[in-house]
Amino acid sequence: MSAKRIIMHIDLDSFFVSVERKFDPSLIGKPVIIGGSAERGVVASCSYEARKYGIHSAMPTKQAYKLCPHAIFLRGSHGRYGEASREVTDIINNAVPLFMKTSVDEFYVDYTGMDRFHNCYKHASELRQKIMKDTELPISFGMSSGKTVSKMATNQAKPNGQLYIPHGAEKQFLAPLSITKIPGLGESTSQKLFQYGIERIGQLQKMDIRFLESVFGKMGRFIWEKAQGIDHGEIIPHSERKSISTEHTFHTNIADRQNIETILVSMTEELSSKLRKGNKLASCLAIKVRYANFETHTQQEKIPLTAAEHILIPGVKNLLKKAWNQHRPIRLIGVRLSNLATGSYQINLFEDNEEQIRLYQAMDKINFKFGDKTVCRAAGMEIGTRNFNPFMRG
Repeated sequence: MSAKRIIMHIDLDSFFVSVERKFDPSLIGKPVIIGGSAERGVVASCSYEARKYGIHSAMPTKQAYKLCPHAIFLRGSHGRYGEASREVTDIINNAVPLFMKTSVDEFYVDYTGMDRFHNCYKHASELRQKIMKDTELPISFGMSSGKTVSKMATNQAKPNGQLYIPHGAEKQFLAPLSITKIPGLGESTSQKLFQYGIERIGQLQKMDIRFLESVFGKMGRFIWEKAQGIDHGEIIPHSERKSISTEHTFHTNIADRQNIETILVSMTEELSSKLRKGNKLASCLAIKVRYANFETHTQQEKIPLTAAEHILIPGVKNLLKKAWNQHRPIRLIGVRLSNLATGSYQINLFEDNEEQIRLYQAMDKINFKFGDKTVCRAAGMEIGTRNFNPFMRG
């Protein structure tokens, strides 16, 4: 008989705002919005005080300003957030045998089987207290038999709370909640359910799965299972060692900076696309330069978790300046993205704007459907059809 699953979901409350408040306590209790420029930016994070005005992540900052003109707008600090995320990751890594990092501020912990030796909820509570004490950041968690219910429990516990849903109580917990609380349920699907008079998860629980499949196809089973609290999603062990990389060897040695940068752009674009396709984010960027005599130089730097080339490409170009003596021709150039974490590209890049977000969504949709490099930046088109053979490794 297999052990009952015990899954903990951890979420750092208003993470970016909370980090900023550590450095500037005067922000506490005030509506704070973090994002890009006021004219073309997008809200990356906002305080609960700002959310009362209807502001939320991914909203244009221009709209947020109209809703709450007295809010404090900040551009955000990449380095601070990356360091805070690593600090939390280290604490979790030292406390539990198996966890999964899904974004810069979100984690899953698998306690399955540990209930023979520990009170798992007590251990989770102590872990939360340690994170808050050591990092001075508010944190919420949910615990249940699966990832979905645990995540929904976290959302109900926020801000700065915790909630345990015992085995067998999942449906009872879910029943009064709005169907919009189900993770992964899109707006169009929710609207269609509303048209059938289904507003609460409890109503969904009573629906015939065959009816849902006839209306929504395969999505019907997904909807029904989520409503029942059924979730077989596994916790993929977190590892900081995985990387994705690519190299290009020139037919003849080259010292033309523009051509080298063109190749780097294409290589970086292809790698970042593969990250998004594989649901990965990178937090370390590296470049390799090999000269004609096979002398090899590398440079690397820590970066905020990302899969966006408009962040990665400037970093690659900067590393090229450090790694390459421009008087010496290059035989080989390489790019590596490492310290990967599982998670979707998030709107937490403070230069993001609506146009960039839509561009990524459109490019990925076309490239995933018709093949890599169907659509790419003009800067990388010169070598877009060459075969780089990027690979994943442990």
